[in-house]
Amino acid sequence: MLDAEAAAAFADEWYAAWNAHDLDAILHHYADDVEFTSPFVVALNGDETGTLRGKDALRDYFARALQRFPDLHFEPIATLVGVDSVTLHYISVEDRRAAEVMTLGPGSNVVSVLAHYG
Repeated sequence: MLDAEAAAAFADEWYAAWNAHDLDAILHHYADDVEFTSPFVVALNGDETGTLRGKDALRDYFARALQRFPDLHFEPIATLVGVDSVTLHYISVEDRRAAEVMTLGPGSNVVSVLAHYG
C-alpha cells in the first residue's frame, strides 16, 4: 500500500519535472506500457478515444504539450492517496483545475492515468 510520505515524494518529483519542462524527468515516472487517458489527447492528437498507450506515444504527446504551452507551470493543491494509486489535484495550464488519478505499478512507476480538467 502507498503511504502519504511516498505519495508526497512522488508528487514533489512529478511537479518539479513538469515545472522544469524536463521531458526525460517527466517520463521517468511512467511505465513502458502506460495507458494515459485525457481530454487533452483528444484536443492535441485528434484521437477521439482520448487514450495513449506506451511511453513512446506519451513522449510525443508530452513534447507537443510542452511546445504548445511554453509557460506551463503546475501549482499543487492536494495529493490524495489510494491503495496503489495517487491523485494529484493542481492548477494546470490556462488556470484550469486538474486532477490526475495515477495507478502505480512495480517500482512506483505510473501504469495508468485518468486526467480530469475543470
